[in-house]
Amino acid sequence: MSHSSFITHHSAWVLLCAALAVALAPAQAQQYPTRPIRFVVPYAPGGSTDTLARTIGVRLPEALGQQVVVDNRAGGNGNIGMEIVARAAPDGYTIVLGYIANVAIGPSLYAKLPFDPVKDFAPVTQLASSPNVLVAHPSVPAKNLKELIALAKAKPGQINFASAGVGSVGHLTGELLNGLAGVKMVHIPYKGSGQAVTDLLGGNVQLMFSGFSSTLAYIKSGRLRPLAVTGANRSAALPEVPTIAEQGFPGVEATAWYGVLAPAKTPRPIITRLNGAIVRALQLPDVKERLGNLGFEIVGSTPEQFGAYIRSEIRKWEKVVRASGAKPD
Repeated sequence: MSHSSFITHHSAWVLLCAALAVALAPAQAQQYPTRPIRFVVPYAPGGSTDTLARTIGVRLPEALGQQVVVDNRAGGNGNIGMEIVARAAPDGYTIVLGYIANVAIGPSLYAKLPFDPVKDFAPVTQLASSPNVLVAHPSVPAKNLKELIALAKAKPGQINFASAGVGSVGHLTGELLNGLAGVKMVHIPYKGSGQAVTDLLGGNVQLMFSGFSSTLAYIKSGRLRPLAVTGANRSAALPEVPTIAEQGFPGVEATAWYGVLAPAKTPRPIITRLNGAIVRALQLPDVKERLGNLGFEIVGSTPEQFGAYIRSEIRKWEKVVRASGAKPD
């Protein structure tokens, strides 16, 4: 075989391989998944992220034909679990439940993150959003936000609020309120919301900006008193509790949100398959009822919508982090 003939054959072979790879990608997506999917939750069991992942995870096998195994990888304010998925093979068999704290707030809070929330991930869908609720231990005499602000002004540095950690939504919401109301409530960070709620119930701390799923049962039983919700509108889960804006502080609006991300370079047909299965699961009547009762507002966006939302949230929280002066532990 002549040298030129060899080059021609070699070029044809390269082109054939490339064509086969393109043809196989949709075929792989049609077969996908052929084994269980690992759903990483970057926080400990029992919190809102875990509840959401497990509620969705148990219904995905109906659409995907494979088990979805929830894998809690807590630590580093959610960054450890996120890094695991950022480094995973982009084949659709490892996904992560992204949360506002580690996707939108982390990039401004940490000087160096082990992942880039935009470049290292492919958005699948935003699952849900949830306003926080400002709850007080019954020993706190304030019955609403106005009374709390008056109390905080009368006792500077003596009122404290717990959070799931430095730079968490609860922490930054408290700092926003401190700034706008001209008070100095003291932040007490915990390693996760579960421990913070336990200490709040015990009266070891006085207040907390908490996710609904962590505190709603205690509000209903009277063990915690709700003072305000942090969303733009009142929550269907607590319709009688006014928003912070309604009580005179329109600048304090903070909605926690949750979504599913896959490693960057995951084939588009696989992202489409996952998106369809998850959005269908979110619309199942029992899932809608359970999540609604826990204070979640279901979203179910397209990958493009979720990607655009992530970028806008990173810009928004960068300003809040800078103004608060928050630094990680």
